[in-house]
Amino acid sequence: MGDSRLILALDVYERERALQIARETADYLWAIKVNWPLIIGSGLGIVTELKEETGLPVIADLKLADIPNTNRLIAGRVFEAGADYIIAHSFVGSDSVRAVMELGKTIIVVEMSHPGAREFIQPVTDKLIELANHLKPFGVIAPATRPERVAYIRSKLKPGIKILTPGVGAQGGKAGEVLKAGADYIIVGRSIYASENPRESVRRIYEELEV
Repeated sequence: MGDSRLILALDVYERERALQIARETADYLWAIKVNWPLIIGSGLGIVTELKEETGLPVIADLKLADIPNTNRLIAGRVFEAGADYIIAHSFVGSDSVRAVMELGKTIIVVEMSHPGAREFIQPVTDKLIELANHLKPFGVIAPATRPERVAYIRSKLKPGIKILTPGVGAQGGKAGEVLKAGADYIIVGRSIYASENPRESVRRIYEELEV
């Protein structure tokens, strides 16, 4: 749906299962996010197939974190496969992030949703936000598990930079709270793809977001 703010994190291995879930849920999604499990399990061609099957944007969540040349080599092939966005780590510095941004739309990590993010990433979030404000990527990743951090990141980000928030559902994040805190898009994975009825699960979450 064109007005959807919901992204499916399709973290499965099997190509057929991924395509089936994508077809069943596409009506309620803004985009589909693929990560290493699906790319390793099904090959990079799954990006192309998902776009052809659903017509939705595909986000390649590679969390690229290498030197500029390596980031560029990886991103080039992934964008060629049809990815609309690539997620990259920002802690490796502006040159490595630029290497991805020069090839296509980029989303950078300024904070993560798991408990361990408090150890090393959260203490430098302010610097990562500064980097985002300087480079102006499409968006940043912020933790749905900590709405207060989403609100803080929103308060520091320049207008126009989107906030995408993983951690809703299985990790404990509440979609409504995160949207109120300033998120633009909600990323949901296991609560949809691991359910007995992915279409019903995604419909229910979509309707919750519309309330």
